[in-house]
Formats: sequence, structure tokens, C-alpha cells
Amino acid sequence: MAKEKKFITCDGNEAAAHVSYMFSEVAAIYPITPSSPMAEHVDEWAARGRKNLWGQTVSVQEMQSEGGAAGALHGSLQAGALTTTFTASQGLLLMIPNMYKIAGEMLPCVFDVSARTLASHSLCIFGDHQDVMACRQTGFAMFCSGSVQEVMDLTAVPHLASLKTEIPFVNFFDGFRTSHEYHKIEVMDQEDIKALVDPADIKRFRDRALTPERPMTRGTAENPETFFTHREACNAAYDKVPECVEYYMQKISEITGREYHLFDYYGADDAERVIILMGSATEAAREAIDYLVAQGEKVGMVAVHLYRPFSVKHLLAAVPKTAKRIAVLDRTKEPGAEGEPLYLDVKSAFYDVEDKPLIVGGRYGLGSSDTTPAKIIAVFKNLALPEPKNHFTVGIVDDVTFTSLPEEEEIAMGGAGMFQAKFYGLGADGTVGANKNSVKIIGESTDKYCQAYFSYDSKKSGGFTCSHLRFGDTPIHSTYLVTTPNFVACHVQAYLHMYDVTRGLQKNGTFLLNTIFEGEELANFMPNKRLVLVTVPIPSSSLHSSVSQALSP
Repeated sequence: MAKEKKFITCDGNEAAAHVSYMFSEVAAIYPITPSSPMAEHVDEWAARGRKNLWGQTVSVQEMQSEGGAAGALHGSLQAGALTTTFTASQGLLLMIPNMYKIAGEMLPCVFDVSARTLASHSLCIFGDHQDVMACRQTGFAMFCSGSVQEVMDLTAVPHLASLKTEIPFVNFFDGFRTSHEYHKIEVMDQEDIKALVDPADIKRFRDRALTPERPMTRGTAENPETFFTHREACNAAYDKVPECVEYYMQKISEITGREYHLFDYYGADDAERVIILMGSATEAAREAIDYLVAQGEKVGMVAVHLYRPFSVKHLLAAVPKTAKRIAVLDRTKEPGAEGEPLYLDVKSAFYDVEDKPLIVGGRYGLGSSDTTPAKIIAVFKNLALPEPKNHFTVGIVDDVTFTSLPEEEEIAMGGAGMFQAKFYGLGADGTVGANKNSVKIIGESTDKYCQAYFSYDSKKSGGFTCSHLRFGDTPIHSTYLVTTPNFVACHVQAYLHMYDVTRGLQKNGTFLLNTIFEGEELANFMPNKRLVLVTVPIPSSSLHSSVSQALSP
């Protein structure tokens, strides 16, 4: 008899913390946006006495810096305690010195990272892959998830693989776009995960703990006659990682019924144009591919999960043999390089392949720049050109060095019956909190799938906010802002003259305005657009709202 599925409505941070808690005895933390909620969840669960896989409550140690958290984690691992941490951005960079030591000493652990932008010409608190890409030389294996459901399903994989191979992992997903996106997802059961843990792996880790009962020498200084030889001694361990990760991904697939591999292919079996990328944009790419395939286009996508060690064998097996052109999309920028990291890895993988496809690379999504299906379609259109542009950018207009691809018109996607809504508000006015409650209530009380993402600037309290909600009868893959809403609510009347709040509103859509005006005064205040106004007084309030139904454009 099939086990009944359990669903919760949560964000990516809670999904990652939920699974990581199971594998942890100690959590060394220091809060940093956007990873702070992971540590907060673990701290809260520990305070309530929640137990891990071994019936213990996690010991949470909050340090005074990210460097301190990494040092505490390193020491805890040396003592034989299963330890994890949660970080991002500049905080992750402060952990790099300890990461070299942890990897060099082959201490199994997992860093959960909500990948975020690094400060360069300016500070940006939003998401891309710049921070994790700065760690690829440390010796940590790197594993990526592209959605809240994937974070829930796959976070156990790096924990299990780390214990088996003794190679530490960075388990990352997109900051804000995944870490703060609320989604109705299926929950991983603790008993299912516990059955995958090999007690021998735990014993081997414990036996390596520093203790006076089993003295050993560790962390010495070495000279030229030994260092190089010893540095290469880890090669065999890294060679085992891809097959180990693939094994555990298959075990997770058996539990969830969702198929996972190191490199997941999606699209036409005979695809001639293929994109390769990782992170949340893979979900938006699914919608673009479905749209293009329905029109007879031969296109597809390879979503990367295990980025380090990079398995050439598994990548080549995932790309259709019919592929003639490939675009590799990186969510990072390395000024002065011949190309971004994933692009160079893919080019290297195909170097010895006969009749290799044409390969170009591009950048997207820096600083949480939104990546919609229309932008993915622009990449496929570029691939169809006689000479596709290389080293391109997508999602911006580059009128300085002219790297950008032409913009495509946004198209309503997400499947039949999808309801999309936008709520404009002011930071701390309650709009975001109310929408979080609404999506949780709908997710937990109905059979509807739901998604909510909250866009706001770095001012937060008192600044601009926009809540993006979706509801439907099928799983939602729209990992981008709502661009074609059925319903728009504006709770700050001044926004009508500051933003195009009704942009993209679908035919026969609804616009709700909270305003102090009514009648002729309201009509004079409204921007000059073709709208039908209906003023509706709100009960028990001096405020009024206008519900305006948009005509066809």
C-alpha cells in the first residue's frame, strides 16, 4: 500500500533546515541574509527539543562572526561531532580558509548556502552564484537544487554522500528566489532518510575523532619532498563522489517518485538546441521549453546538480546526441576570464568529442535580475542564428558593450487554470505578512498548489514591496516574478503615479486600489488609462477601494 503523501507550505530555507537538522549534532551559526532563517529554524527546533536521526537535540552554537562559525565547525568535526552551518555571500568568503582545512583533512560535513551576490562595484543583498563560485577551488564538493521541492528532496544527498566519501559539501540553492519562495511541497519523511544512513559511515567518522585514547598526528607542516605527494593522495576519494551522489539520488528518486540525476535532461528527445544551467532558472526554462516544443521546436535543457566534482561522463550522457548547438548559462561574472566557470567546464567536457556541437556562453540573473521564460526563449533564438552571439547577457539592455540579447515579449505560462496575483505595498505595512498567511492557509486547507515570492528593495521597512502569488491545480514551476497577473492590488495610492502597477494585467483581470478618494475625485486622481471604475466602500473603515476591470489593450 502506497504511503500517503504529506504536504507543507514553506520556503527553501525551511526545507533545507528541515533535512539538515536530521543529520546534525552541532550547528555553528552566524546570521547573514538570506541564510539566517535556516539557522533560526534549527535554533527554534532545538529549543523545542526536536530530535535528529539519532534521537538527539542539536546543539546550536552562535558565534560572533562567520569566521568564528567556520572555526567552531572545524573544531567540532575534529572532535567527532556531526556538524553543519548555514551561510551566504561575504559570510561564506570568510569561511574559505577553514574550508581548505576541512576538505584537506577529509572531514565530512555540509554547508547549506543560499547563494548570493558578492559586493563588487556596490553592495547587493540579492541572489546569484558569485559566492559559491568563489569556493570551487577549496576542495568542497558542490551540489545545487533548483526549487523548494528539490531542496526538500535532495538536501539529504550531500549529507549522505559526505559521510560515505568523507568529502565535505557545499549544498546551495538560489538566495531569495529559492530560499525565500513559499511553495506547497511534499515533505521528506525522517524514517525514509534514516534508512539510507550506513552506520559504518558514522562509526568511521567517530573513529577519526581526536581523543587521548587514540592519539594521532594531524595538521602538521610539510616540506617539498612530501607535500605534493600527499596533496595528490585525495584523488581517489574525489573520483568516487559522482557515482556515490548518483546512487543516493536514485534512492531519493525511489522514495519521492521524482527522477533525479547528476545532470537532469528536460525537453525534446531529438533536441538540436540545448541550454545548460543550474539553480532556480531551470524551472523557468521548463516552461519555455514546453512552449517551444509545443510549436515544433527541437529544444531541451540540462540542469546541473553536482557541480564539483564535475563528471564529464555523466554530462555527455545527459546531452542528446542530436544536439548541434549548446548555450551555457552562468549566474556569475568573472571579469577578465575567457568565460564563466560552467561555460568553460562544458567546453572542456566536449573538447575530445568528435562532431562536437557549437558551444556559446552567457550570463544571466546577477543580483536577482529576474529570469523569465521569455528570456530563456531569447537564448534559444540566439542559438538558432547562423552565427550565435557568444559571451552574451540576458535580462538587461547593455548599451555600452552590446552583449545583451534582444528582449522577448512576456507570455502567460504555468499551465491552464493558473491564477496569478500581485500585491503592491509598503515595507512593514503588513502586506507581505498577510500574503504569507494567505498562501499557507490555501496550501494547507485546499488541494491547490501555491507559490508566493516577496520582492522588496534593500530598505525593507518603509520601502517598496510587491508580493507575487500563484495558485493552480498542478505543481508550479514559475520561478520568476508575476508578469501577467489575473489580479493586482495596490495598497499605496501614490504608486499609481510611480509604477506601472497594471502592466501585464490579463484581459478581464481585476485591479484593487486602497485609496482615500472616491467618485469624481478618484477619477481625476487615476492615471489616464482605459479603465472601468467601480468604487466600493470597505466596511468599518473610512477607506475606500476601487475595483477596476481592465479592458482589452
